[in-house]
Amino acid sequence: MKRATGVLFYTIDKTIETYRRFAQEQLKEANIDITIDQWLVLNTILEQPGISQLDIANHVFKDNTTVTHIIEKLVEHKYLKKNFHESDKRMTSLKVTIKGIDVIRKVNRVAINYRATALNGLSKKEIEQTENALQKIIYNCNK
Repeated sequence: MKRATGVLFYTIDKTIETYRRFAQEQLKEANIDITIDQWLVLNTILEQPGISQLDIANHVFKDNTTVTHIIEKLVEHKYLKKNFHESDKRMTSLKVTIKGIDVIRKVNRVAINYRATALNGLSKKEIEQTENALQKIIYNCNK
């Protein structure tokens, strides 16, 4: 068996971690006070109004507890408003605030640049091949 560093999945994990760290550094340099995970959750709520917390967790590949903490931080930063259902206090509705929409726009502008930097030197064909290979892995694991 190959060493861990020679395995495709190690490289995939390392790529994701390196990219996330790079992206977070770019947000910090742009003075945007949000984490990548917070942005993903906030953007998901904006794009899918009424989405459940469990569906948010599935969409952003996080567990429900982590999403709960992220939502608490987003509410604390006033990027998100959380309202409790009148008859069932366990149910909530989440709404992105104006401040939240503003931070999403700022991140989106920075994301265009850091994504381009990360993909620099890759041809359209290489990107498509990589996407296809990763989709096959996802399919194989979900069979």
